[in-house]
Amino acid sequence: MKHRIDEIYTESPFYGSRKITGQLRREGVLINRKAVQGHMREMGIAGITPGPNLSRRAQGHRVFPYLLRDLLIERPNQVWGIDITYIRLLGGWLYLAPIIDWFSRYTVAWELDETLEMPFVMECVECALSTARPEIWNSDQGSHFTSPLYTERLQQAGVRISMDGKGRALDNILTERLWRTLKYEEVYLHDYANPKEARRGIGGYFDFYNHRRLHQSLDYQTPAEIYFQIATARQKQTAVIESTTATKEKGATLNETLFLS
Repeated sequence: MKHRIDEIYTESPFYGSRKITGQLRREGVLINRKAVQGHMREMGIAGITPGPNLSRRAQGHRVFPYLLRDLLIERPNQVWGIDITYIRLLGGWLYLAPIIDWFSRYTVAWELDETLEMPFVMECVECALSTARPEIWNSDQGSHFTSPLYTERLQQAGVRISMDGKGRALDNILTERLWRTLKYEEVYLHDYANPKEARRGIGGYFDFYNHRRLHQSLDYQTPAEIYFQIATARQKQTAVIESTTATKEKGATLNETLFLS
């Protein structure tokens, strides 16, 4: 029953317990809303809010404004997004936290864990920052992402922090699409018996997703091709500009020295 609720919710994350109950009844399942609510609580999901019920921020934690409204995203490492979702096993659940580049759809880093403790989120953050540094880092207002441990680390790295508006699932739509793709193309096709199987399967899928899966929105290129080709080109362009600027400054200093002499 939980697996079917998971599938309905992944297809329609805006469905709450009433609509999920209605859908199950249409499929001939004799179940009441109270039972569905109990399953959803155990799974950590709720209507509108994607993934585990993490949109509840801890009291006293600072919330940052949403910076992506009307923003033109036009280059790699301009905006990264992070979120947490659940991955079902035959006998339980795991939690997945990936970080994706919004321009290229490239999955920069990911971590999988059996609990929702803070360390697995920070391990994912550190892994991503060892690869590159984005200009803006977006998340929801969940307790993990309003934690001072998380926000202070990003500020230390010189990253601008953005957070979705409360109850606005569409603010993080690209991550939502990744959840659906991952679950339909990998998770639902393989009933993982244990965390080891899940880690191997999801790791293999992200490698496929980044380096071999063609995306229509990317003109049938892979996320890795877009991410690394453009990022490398920008790095070379920046290096040329910095070199030219340094040369001009050096020349200007030499001219000043000659003039004063």
